[in-house]
Amino acid sequence: MAKWVYMFTEGDASMRNTLGGKGANLAEMTKLGLPVPQGFTITTDACTQYYEDGRKINDEIMEQIMDAIVKMEEVTGKKFGDKENPLLVSVRSGARASMPGMMDTILNLGLNEEVVETLASASGNARWAWDCYRRFIQMYSDVVMEVGKKYFEELIDKMKEERGVKQDVELTAEDLHELAEQFKAEYKEKIGEEFPTDPKEQLMGAIKAVFRSWDNPRANVYRRDNDIPYSWGTAVNVQM
Repeated sequence: MAKWVYMFTEGDASMRNTLGGKGANLAEMTKLGLPVPQGFTITTDACTQYYEDGRKINDEIMEQIMDAIVKMEEVTGKKFGDKENPLLVSVRSGARASMPGMMDTILNLGLNEEVVETLASASGNARWAWDCYRRFIQMYSDVVMEVGKKYFEELIDKMKEERGVKQDVELTAEDLHELAEQFKAEYKEKIGEEFPTDPKEQLMGAIKAVFRSWDNPRANVYRRDNDIPYSWGTAVNVQM
C-alpha cells in the first residue's frame, strides 16, 4: 500500500518533493524537538492521484487521513467532532516551491454550533467563539464551495447599519450568533443544502479545495511565470 499521509514526526527536510516545502519544514522542526503544533501532511502524490481519479479522494487516501486524525487525537487528548473537548485544525496548501498567496487556507475546521457553545462557555468569551464560527462559515463557503465573499460582507454591512455601528468589533456576541445563522441561510440559498456540521465532511471538503486550488487560474499563471511544473502537485498540511 502506498503511503499518502505522513505525521510531522515521520518526515524531515529531505522530503520536500513528497511533503512540499511547508510539510518538510514542519517535519524537520518536529524532528529537532521544536514546539510545533502537531499534525500531518497529505503528500504531493495524493494530489496527483486526486486528479488521476477524476478529482476524487480515493478510499485508500481517505482511510490514511482518518487514521492520522486518530493519531492527532491520541497526542492531543482532544477528539475531532467532540463537543466537550474538540480538536480544531487548519488546512493549508504546501507546494515544493513557495507560491505565496496562490493557494487556499482554511482555519478553525471542526466548528459547529455545539462546539461553539462549548468554546464560549470554556473561554468565558462568547463573542470570540461566535466570531470564529461566522468567519469559518464565510471562509469555508468561499474557499470550498466558491460562494463569493461579497454575499457575506453585504450581510455584515447590513447588520452594522441596523445596529448603528461602523466597525465589526462593535458587534456583540448575540449579533455574531445571529450573523452566523444568516451566513448559514445564505449558504443554503446558494448551494441548496445545509452548511456541513460533520467535521469529517468539512475536512474532506477542505482537502479537495486545496487540491483544486493547484489548478486555479492564479496558481496556473504563477507557475507559468516561475517555471514550476504542473505535475508537481501540492501537499496539504492539517495542523492544530
